[in-house]
Amino acid sequence: MSPTMILNIQLGLGYVPWLLCFAAYIWPRLRSMEPIEAQRAIAMLHSFRFFGLVFLVPGVVGPDLAPGFASFAAYGDFATGLLAMLALLGVRRPAIFWPLVVAFNVVGVVDLVGDYYHGVMLDLPGHAGQLGATYAIPVIYVPLLMITHVAAFYLLARSRRHQPATA
Repeated sequence: MSPTMILNIQLGLGYVPWLLCFAAYIWPRLRSMEPIEAQRAIAMLHSFRFFGLVFLVPGVVGPDLAPGFASFAAYGDFATGLLAMLALLGVRRPAIFWPLVVAFNVVGVVDLVGDYYHGVMLDLPGHAGQLGATYAIPVIYVPLLMITHVAAFYLLARSRRHQPATA
């Protein structure tokens, strides 16, 4: 099996165990939490996205990793992580917390969708070996990030629907 095929299979299958785990353990808990606590838990996970800067570290990734992919992935993750940290720091002030929750989720989804786009356009699977030590990020970590972004938006919409109308 070629490295291209292996990465493509792993990218797709990376969602399966996370969806099973999410459905069985994480989603029931998130749904039962107060909206602010559920978003806080999701923000905590995303606050570690500063780690994405590793795509820019020579020796960790191969010298031929497409710069268009590496830069977008690194800085998108970094921005998302910083916004999630700011949300966590502002959790006691709803006027700060909620806009930052929306911001880190929007930036995070744009980052992940952009990474998939750049990965396809720059033939990332054909250069899978250039991911080096970062190989596990798109295969293991990204599916959980995308799933939790979708959950965060769902929870935001649900909490919005259940808010009493103001005059």
